[in-house]
Amino acid sequence: MPVKTQRPTAESLIVHCTVGGKAFDHAENQIAVVDPATARTITSVADVGKAGVSEAVKAASGAMDAWAALAPRDRASLLLKLADAVEEHATELSAIEALDVGKPLHLVPGEIASSVDKLRFFAGGARLLSGVAANEYRPPYTSFVRREPVGVVAALAPWNYPFAMAVWKIGPALAAGNTVVLKPSPETPLSTLRLAQLAAEIFPPGVINVITGGSDVGRALVGHPDVAMISLTGGTATGKAVMASAAKTVRPLHLELGGNAAMLIFDDADLDRLRDMYFMAAFRNSGQDCHAASRIYTTPALL
Repeated sequence: MPVKTQRPTAESLIVHCTVGGKAFDHAENQIAVVDPATARTITSVADVGKAGVSEAVKAASGAMDAWAALAPRDRASLLLKLADAVEEHATELSAIEALDVGKPLHLVPGEIASSVDKLRFFAGGARLLSGVAANEYRPPYTSFVRREPVGVVAALAPWNYPFAMAVWKIGPALAAGNTVVLKPSPETPLSTLRLAQLAAEIFPPGVINVITGGSDVGRALVGHPDVAMISLTGGTATGKAVMASAAKTVRPLHLELGGNAAMLIFDDADLDRLRDMYFMAAFRNSGQDCHAASRIYTTPALL
């Protein structure tokens, strides 16, 4: 059935960043957020600049020790509370995401539901951070692996699934005992800003910080000396630049970059079904997918 909800108004949208558990309104400039469906400006958000990056990383660093020392069951409990809050606000979040990304509303509730499931999955993972079984490889010493948080994680999320990718980044980082500074794409920040507000009501101040800005803010964040790890989902060129920045201090890095997916068709394929499935695979989410089918490989018999 179609989702029945009201289109968000500019006045109803959360447009402030969240740093240290509080609204953060510092702005060196403003960035227009445009509705892709109409090319009209929805609202504007802050470009926090280097000063804003410093405040966010400072807040995350300040919260790090206490969060890392928290028992896994307690970190899991807070992630479950965030999952419940997202589920409770699913209709609102779906409407914001559809407006911000310019996608049909009926496609979004499944993405929000999947995000709820991911948060609950990572909550479970918080209690299962295993190491290699202990042994006396050099008697009389016992060797074992102990998992420790790395520190402040800088997370940069893309514009095609902004809410889902934000959740995918903060979930595992928080479960493992890290704090996060997340920068959504300046093109689609609205659902992530609302997520940050929900999280601020649940997590200790500074554990989750969300800031907005353009490429200068991204560069300042990944290059900040107090950032211990970087996670980026985005284009290959951006990934190369982030990798070069991380290499200067040999920081751990997670990259998910642009894809170019092929569809494989074998001799026994159901070609009637293929006609429907190919267009879904190629144009789902308006073709804004890292795994969107971009070409076909098949056998000579089907040519």
